[in-house]
Amino acid sequence: MATPAVRMFRRLEGLFCVYKPSGVHWKLVRDSIETNLLKGLNAASSQPLPQEVRFLAQPSSETEAPKGLTLSATSVPALSKHPLGIDAGHKALLHHITQDKLERVLAMLEGANQKALLMYSNVDMRSQEAYEMAVQGLLGPEGKSAPILTGLRCIHFQPPNFILEVQCLNETQKYLRKLVHEIGLELRSTAVCKGIRRTRDGLFTLQDALTHHYWTAADITQAIRQYHSSKKHRKRSQSPAKKPALKTSEDVTAAQQNKANEEAAVGTIKKLVAETSS
Repeated sequence: MATPAVRMFRRLEGLFCVYKPSGVHWKLVRDSIETNLLKGLNAASSQPLPQEVRFLAQPSSETEAPKGLTLSATSVPALSKHPLGIDAGHKALLHHITQDKLERVLAMLEGANQKALLMYSNVDMRSQEAYEMAVQGLLGPEGKSAPILTGLRCIHFQPPNFILEVQCLNETQKYLRKLVHEIGLELRSTAVCKGIRRTRDGLFTLQDALTHHYWTAADITQAIRQYHSSKKHRKRSQSPAKKPALKTSEDVTAAQQNKANEEAAVGTIKKLVAETSS
């Protein structure tokens, strides 16, 4: 039997027209309507909870001496059937989840994405160029690609909540929600994403983010100057140091011959100067 909230929700299937006041953004109008509809659905009377029989201890007065525990059969609501409750079966889904199992799942997902990272990189993995790019952390897809994980680890684990640190390329909110959902499935449970906080974007970290108090021309100019400075420093640190070229035996012989020729030329000049002066 459908509840009043379900019947009310079915009656909302259709189209309706609203008036948007001038100067009010359409998103604000939409959010207001959605909020009012949700309030109406939540205010609808819900289906009564089923009753179950439990044996509860009867309260005894303080004046009476305890003569043992007395139980009585009492009919109480089955809270496990409440829409906002969590039944015992759902709680049991969390008992087998440990941090070690979670980290194994994260390592599996990260390894699968490493293969995708190599596939989208248009570089020969057996070349010296690929090795140098991997050492410098520059190995990645060229142009647009599917979202790729480059790092995934758990930094906080307190069931049923956990916090992940995710490093990825070309990510979207939909992809991150799907990632958390897949982690729950791999753990033979369910997981939902409650919030996302970006802590780094390329060269920028939280320390580089300007709050609204610093959205001025002077502060923005200084931030851009710091960006160019850090970018130059990074390029300088990532550029490989030039190694001195190895000299072959022919190069050493030619250098020695040039030095001998220079010494002979200097000796000849000195002799000519001495003869002229005499």
